[in-house]
Amino acid sequence: MAGQQDFFGQLWKEYAWSDSRYLTSDPFVLCMETVTAVCWGPLSFCVALMITFQHPLRHPLQALVSLGQIYGDVLYYATSMFDHYHKGVTYCRPEAYYFWGYYFFMNFIWIVIPGYLLYSSIEASGRAFQALDKQSKSAQGNGHAKKKN
Repeated sequence: MAGQQDFFGQLWKEYAWSDSRYLTSDPFVLCMETVTAVCWGPLSFCVALMITFQHPLRHPLQALVSLGQIYGDVLYYATSMFDHYHKGVTYCRPEAYYFWGYYFFMNFIWIVIPGYLLYSSIEASGRAFQALDKQSKSAQGNGHAKKKN
């Protein structure tokens, strides 16, 4: 991407001011971005379609994608902080704008929104299981279902 002069190449280089690992073929960043492009990106589109059509598998898949996004972001922050504090290597320019604007805020969004969606899916799943338990107990009370010994 570093040699690209198109819009996305320029965005990539601009973001690299906040994390130079994006221009140095860092193994972690390459693996993380590959997983994002191959798995989380397409699955996110799938979840968006499931939300649109109110598909019953929306919440399990939404929880999976959200947890994957949070996990990737935590690893992203952790590897950078490890290198900073353990090895003394800093990947961000010294200007606060690049650290707080690009590195922190732009990545923190990928914790906040998936965190909310994960919570929402867990709540919805809990309500679904609660309703199923209530229905099952009601059916047993009416003699429609056999009790297990």
